[in-house]
Amino acid sequence: MNVPIELLSLDAGGVLVFPNFERISDTFARHGIRVSPDALRAADPHGRFAVDTAVHVAVMNDADRGSMYFRVMFERAGIPADAPVAKALDELWSYHSAHNLWEYVPPDVAPALERLAARGVTLAIGSNANGIIHRVFERAGLRRYFSVICDSQVEGVEKPDPRFFEILVARAGGRPETTLHVGDLYHVDVLGARSAGLQSMLLDPHDLYAEYDVKRLKSLSELATILDQD
Repeated sequence: MNVPIELLSLDAGGVLVFPNFERISDTFARHGIRVSPDALRAADPHGRFAVDTAVHVAVMNDADRGSMYFRVMFERAGIPADAPVAKALDELWSYHSAHNLWEYVPPDVAPALERLAARGVTLAIGSNANGIIHRVFERAGLRRYFSVICDSQVEGVEKPDPRFFEILVARAGGRPETTLHVGDLYHVDVLGARSAGLQSMLLDPHDLYAEYDVKRLKSLSELATILDQD
């Protein structure tokens, strides 16, 4: 760390919560399309990596990148390009709009948040989301760890725009130079945080970003260990 961290901003999707692949698989199955949760789970990081380019971030908003992410993930998971997915996607979209489909919390998240909270760092969520990301954390019992949840749909600005990070830091009572943002997308999270004067790290458990100029993490528990050493 360059300076001691007082405020830790965490992306939601891809860091704290992930799509409910069992729900996606079951929904497709009801519409006659077979794809396993494990196949979707294995394809997920590659879908995110595919949209994480300077060009895509420059010309697409978060919703457009989300559509591309799903197309890549479904293709890698083995769903044929001509599969009749429209009704399944409509059902999933309805659920996402009401509840947020990014609702799976990996088992290492809560223990890592306990460690981070115990060291006295202020925790915040900085997420490009659909206006209801807070519902996931309330359902999972994790809302109590975070002083601030910044959801791009609510704020009216999304990462990588530095204004998003400026809103988050100001609302949490922090300072850019003592704030660390951890996300899963280099061109969205890392470059966005840097443009606002924040420190940044990238969660990269699948080692897809080895050639990128950023400190990479395998897990949130590794982040907690690093901060414990400061």
